[in-house]
Amino acid sequence: MDEVQYPPYSGLKLDWPLDGVLRVTISHGAMNSMDYELHHDLGSIWRLIDADPQARVVIVTGEGRAFSAGGDFEMVDRIIKDHTFRMQMWKDGRQLVDNILNCSKPIISAINGAAAGGGLAVALLADISIAARSAKLVDGHTTIGVAADDHAVAIWPLLVGMAKSKYHLMTNAPVTGEEAERMGLVSLCVEDDKVMERALEVAAKLAAGAPEALRFTKIALNNWLKAAWPAFEASLAFGILGFAGPEAGEGLQALREKRAPNFPKKSYV
Repeated sequence: MDEVQYPPYSGLKLDWPLDGVLRVTISHGAMNSMDYELHHDLGSIWRLIDADPQARVVIVTGEGRAFSAGGDFEMVDRIIKDHTFRMQMWKDGRQLVDNILNCSKPIISAINGAAAGGGLAVALLADISIAARSAKLVDGHTTIGVAADDHAVAIWPLLVGMAKSKYHLMTNAPVTGEEAERMGLVSLCVEDDKVMERALEVAAKLAAGAPEALRFTKIALNNWLKAAWPAFEASLAFGILGFAGPEAGEGLQALREKRAPNFPKKSYV
């Protein structure tokens, strides 16, 4: 097989900390929030990784004190105002989930800090998720006046059950890494300064394992998630639809002004 050439990403850093282990580090400002380019790259990179004969295992993490705080204000504002861009984000959001699920290589997320929105999607769709004890995980969508989409409707009920899913996705109540492990939302929780160390230990074990056996196990297990694909498609459509309505504009403005949102009191749904 030919060697895979990765493009020069502006918001992702790639390195090989161990033989056969590719580390993808989200690097975009203090909180690793996503602009369009980063969101697109995080969706498309998995096809290259899947085709890379050198990559047996992948670790995805964030640089600094955050994993990724989700979409930045400028990108959200553009989704609200630009229908063509809104449709592109629908396409990219779908691609992000689809490509992670179809990447045959084991993926480990080292959740070193805050993870929200699209960042949380990457963190939780990983095959093995390792969270810092103090890491803050929150979906965040209903806070800005749109339906929970990205990954949440597909995977949260499988991980934590329907009652916990509805509570956290509807209220956007955050959970720490410690709480997330107790709920079953993440695989492991470790002390804040041990996240990468533990991720590398797990990666080394997987990289030394039988590659076909591991990949076939992942592919088979992901059929549980693929069975939820219609629910995911509906959530993504509802989320994108919400960006065209008045609630998203008010939600974004409230975040910018650091105040409580004043959402409409009546709903026509």
